[in-house]
Amino acid sequence: MQRTKEIIKQVRKIEISTKKLVDGIITGNYHSVFKGQGIEFSEIREYNPGDDIRTIDWKVTARFNHPFIKEFIEERNLRMFFAFDVSGSGSFGNNISKKRKAIELIASLMFAALRNNDKVGLFLFTDNVEKFIPARKGRRHILKLISTIVSYEPQSKKTNLNNSLSYVSKVIKKRSILFIISDFYSSDFSKPLKILRNKNDVIAINISDLREKEIPEVGLIQLEDEETGEQLLVDTSDLDFRKGYTKLVNEVQRKLNFQLRKMKIDTINILTNEPYDIPLKRFFKIRKQRVVR
Repeated sequence: MQRTKEIIKQVRKIEISTKKLVDGIITGNYHSVFKGQGIEFSEIREYNPGDDIRTIDWKVTARFNHPFIKEFIEERNLRMFFAFDVSGSGSFGNNISKKRKAIELIASLMFAALRNNDKVGLFLFTDNVEKFIPARKGRRHILKLISTIVSYEPQSKKTNLNNSLSYVSKVIKKRSILFIISDFYSSDFSKPLKILRNKNDVIAINISDLREKEIPEVGLIQLEDEETGEQLLVDTSDLDFRKGYTKLVNEVQRKLNFQLRKMKIDTINILTNEPYDIPLKRFFKIRKQRVVR
């Protein structure tokens, strides 16, 4: 009972903390960037100067000897899925964990989807998909999803994107928007990612912490892999070691970015120590430019 109250409290806190971002940045951009599956007929109305003449209904116009146009509305009917990496590496973070940062961002996007009356579903994965909640509409459903993310205790600490994304590709039958939220520390997963990209609008959200990219000079420290539990004693005062480590991490990141660009998958890079509104604004700006073209 106490844990349930704590989870509800956390979900409420997340909703309050993300409201400003949803109101100010996400909602309008979300609607214009993520288009529906088509358009549906709304009504016939009289022609007004400035209306697109291509929408004139010539049969009705001939009958009443006055121009009338067909008006259409966007048919949203969007399905949005979040595939969230809940493996052990998500607990890493200097001031705020990667998991916590990701939850805030996911919640923001879910509330934006709620305002647009879109369906939202969830995959929680480690070395396999451990939890799947089908896409549905409604506030109660969104709060259930966020509550599930906050309270979920993963069965495994390891990551396997190949297995997890293969499962996701089999479950999502109709074209959807898919956000993959992870630090992407996994072996090759290009095959299932390509399958998902061919059938869906896939966006990668790469969550990382500054300490993963640069090791501070603090003498002898013991590093532990959050997923395998493997420990390693390193001397951070060794300049060559620090340079080599940073070079290795940057190379891994470069290869990931290249792979995603090659597949034409948009990427939002999020650092735990920075507000995520800036990379989100950048993402929406790029998307809008593409829509205009």
